[in-house]
Amino acid sequence: MAAPQIPHLLSLRGGHGRGRGRGRGGHRFGHHESEEDAAAAKDHVVQATDGDASGSRLSAVELGYMDDPFARAFHYEQDSPRRYPIINRGTYVRTAALDHLVTRFLSAFPSQPKQIISLGAGSDTRWFRLVLADPSLAHRLVYHELDFSTNTSKKIAAMQNRPFVWKVFKDSLPEGVLEKISENGTRLESPSLNVHPVDLRDLAREGIPASEIPTSLPRLPNLDPDVPTLLLSECCLCYVSPEITVSILRTFTTSLIPRRTPLALALYEPIHPHDPFGRVMLRNLATRGIDLPTISTFSSRRLQKSRLEDAGFEGGQGAADVGWIWSKWVEETERERVGQCEGGLDEVEEWDLLAGHYCVAWGWRDGDGGEEESVFWRAWGELDGQEDEVE
Repeated sequence: MAAPQIPHLLSLRGGHGRGRGRGRGGHRFGHHESEEDAAAAKDHVVQATDGDASGSRLSAVELGYMDDPFARAFHYEQDSPRRYPIINRGTYVRTAALDHLVTRFLSAFPSQPKQIISLGAGSDTRWFRLVLADPSLAHRLVYHELDFSTNTSKKIAAMQNRPFVWKVFKDSLPEGVLEKISENGTRLESPSLNVHPVDLRDLAREGIPASEIPTSLPRLPNLDPDVPTLLLSECCLCYVSPEITVSILRTFTTSLIPRRTPLALALYEPIHPHDPFGRVMLRNLATRGIDLPTISTFSSRRLQKSRLEDAGFEGGQGAADVGWIWSKWVEETERERVGQCEGGLDEVEEWDLLAGHYCVAWGWRDGDGGEEESVFWRAWGELDGQEDEVE
């Protein structure tokens, strides 16, 4: 998974803050050239922060927090600055938390075909890590990555130009089956990994003027509406309005993945924008031209869970902040190992602040196709979850 720089902490320590986003900024529905230019500029700012994400992941890997042999291959920039220890720990916890949810998804009825759709995937390495660890997974998991064409073209080029990465991908294909790459290098189609150049806002069907709704949904080759599906969103949906965010999710829950099919979403986003720490976070992002339209609407764990239910994940919802996940989901021996990666963590108070301002939320719905589908998300339902805040 991508592992972002966490913007506000570096500012608090006197460094230069960098945000995390993968192409969800701005509002592209303006009619005047100046509005269109402004929207394009916002999109460019958010797209470009994928380099911050890959840099943070690489920092955490090189300092021993986690293992990812693909981290350098998908870091497209020349420099790879070392991040602060609290940033590296945050990257580790976020990765571990979402890996935990993905593992539980893949472990349910393990022989059954499954599908993962990563929204705003950017330089994410999750598919490669999964398939390297278990090559047989490529034959029962179809993986989709959606992002702006600017980011998908970089991803595909990196795959082609790095023999180790390309071999992992080619080995995942059934014998005699070839991948298909678009002429402009922005789209990859295969039975195992698919990279789609898609502006997620083109999936919205509600919350925008009817005249501006695209006439058809974006083309998503190899999307299977009939296999259990997990959506992933890591600091992605927070860059569009709350209404469009819900509309995008409802397109998945009502149109792309029909009600009969088990479906879930795991997301990672900042919360608590109104306390002093949150206000600093937003100010730092604003200096870079980055806005978080959803953070006030989905500002707490409770509201994040309500959001998932409203979007169609009525089977159940959970949410926990990074600090709680660190103490409850990460084993004590692993916490000790991570804690010694840079000789211990000095910024304990800053870590506590950071960890309380980012959360992982998860929600699901069972299918209606039989007993197996009705209990598909049982492992998620049994997860420990953090109690809602007192608001």
